[in-house]
Amino acid sequence: MFIVGIDISKYKHDCCIIDSDGEIIRDPFSFKNDTEGFSKFLDTLHSLPDSEDIRIGFEATAHYALNLKLFLEKNHYAFMEFNPVLLAKFNKSQSLRRTKTDAIDCYSIAHWLATVEFKPHTTGFYHTYSLKSLTRLRDSLVRQRSFYLVKITNVLDVTFPEFKPFFNNRLGATALYLLENYSTAEKMSHMNSASYENLRKLSRGKFSVQKFMKLKELATNTVGESNEIFLIQLNSLLSLYLKCASEIQSLEAQITKLISDINPRCMLIPGIGSLSAAVIYAEFGDLKKFNSPAQMLSFADLEPGYYKSGILEHRGHMVKRGSSHLRYTLMNLCIPLIQYNYVFAAYYDKKRSEGKPHRVACSHLVKKLIRVIFHLEKNGIDFDSSKLY
Repeated sequence: MFIVGIDISKYKHDCCIIDSDGEIIRDPFSFKNDTEGFSKFLDTLHSLPDSEDIRIGFEATAHYALNLKLFLEKNHYAFMEFNPVLLAKFNKSQSLRRTKTDAIDCYSIAHWLATVEFKPHTTGFYHTYSLKSLTRLRDSLVRQRSFYLVKITNVLDVTFPEFKPFFNNRLGATALYLLENYSTAEKMSHMNSASYENLRKLSRGKFSVQKFMKLKELATNTVGESNEIFLIQLNSLLSLYLKCASEIQSLEAQITKLISDINPRCMLIPGIGSLSAAVIYAEFGDLKKFNSPAQMLSFADLEPGYYKSGILEHRGHMVKRGSSHLRYTLMNLCIPLIQYNYVFAAYYDKKRSEGKPHRVACSHLVKKLIRVIFHLEKNGIDFDSSKLY
């Protein structure tokens, strides 16, 4: 058996090959992240005496290894990707020296790979990766949209401080329409019946005449400062906000279509929508790599720390070394689960009655959810709330 350790970087990859006894078969060498470099690497693999029994491993390094992973899958080579924290711990256990080079790293990867169970990526991982990319991009854009919303609020606090409180501190479709078409308090104070008719249609009759007159009154008597610079800022931020919102809507349509085609069993759990299901499916990937719900919990960033030494024993805070994106999604699912599923709601109330704070009770609820998802996927069955009692 040959073990191939690869240290991934942006423009080149460093590789070392050892046998099952730890003897170096091929000294560390580099190959570029291009067609010529990949061909060189493939020729090296083919030159091994028994090229059928090869284990390839490298650290998870965002998108830098994607082309190599696709190349290996195309050429029918199994590979394993692992958390860099594991290798860092392994390296510290081997030496106290602080010497670090790419050649040393690829040898360490190969040596570490020889000591653990080989769990290769499943074929077709690219579809999961695509869904993960879309969900993470959406999350990034949602955060960016929130950032623009804060900036818009900051400008309104100067130009028209009464505006946002009038809309209960929410900038919905009606409020955004007013800002986009009238911009300043002065223009809003001169709105006429035609303006009201447009607002009424936009709000489907919810924006009454009384509200319209009240807004005009606030605009007339505002203490806000009218300034050309603030107007430029507001228009620029509105444009960015609306563009961001449009891109989010487009991404959500694509994500919903992809996850609907896959139709994972977690979508059958009341309270889990298509977007949340997409994150769960994309982040966890193939559940065959997990042997227990506890492993899924650790992967999801929700494993509590545990310390025991002598007579001392205690649990600490969450370790938080897994997927933070997945943890954020799972924790945000707690409220919908409580609202739409009696069993989860009863479990939450039980934890609260035990004196646990809201966040702690939610963490227990997520653990229960992960156990349910693990059971559904491992046994290939649909969700049935009656079996949770």
